[in-house]
Amino acid sequence: MSLVVHHLENSRSQRILWLLEELRLDYRVKRYERDSGTMLAPPELRRVHPLGKAPLLEDDGTVIAETGAIVEYLVEKADGKLGPPPHRRSMLQYRHFLHYAEGSLMPPLFTKLVLSRVPLLGKTAQKRFQPMIDVHLDYVEAELSDRPWFAGDRFTAADVMMSFPLEAARARAGLNESRPATLRWLDTIHQRPGYQAALAKGGPYAYA
Repeated sequence: MSLVVHHLENSRSQRILWLLEELRLDYRVKRYERDSGTMLAPPELRRVHPLGKAPLLEDDGTVIAETGAIVEYLVEKADGKLGPPPHRRSMLQYRHFLHYAEGSLMPPLFTKLVLSRVPLLGKTAQKRFQPMIDVHLDYVEAELSDRPWFAGDRFTAADVMMSFPLEAARARAGLNESRPATLRWLDTIHQRPGYQAALAKGGPYAYA
């Protein structure tokens, strides 16, 4: 049985399709569209997992949730391909950014998205919140000014994890030409054949 990715449009789950292409693992996509009014995931996802969130990965009857956990599962399934580099410094960078993407960078970005949908006071709150995001964007810019990839000299799954929050930041949270190293990194990943193949399989994606 092939791997099945439960993929929600314009979401974190695009990263899993990309990783699968880079790992050259066989999979199929079950795509879901957001509710046009609420922009939330449809209730059908709850039939796969109680939380009803994407991505979800099915592998021979086992359902794995949470993007980071799925990434680690797939790297292991591919015998360590795109996993932590052998050198200690790069290994620590790999582990840090694998978890930093969702643990530290995404929460303020998601908060800003929520505030953007709050009438009246939402715009004021967004302006006060932006400096918190800028701290993260400056940190990422400094890291990518020092090396081409998040875990050192080669592309790894940590780069896959970092893609969605930085794509979202470019779309709605102030990531622009003032941070050239980060934009250069985004342009580089978007040109990868695996990334392009994942777009073709996943359908329209607002952040590419």
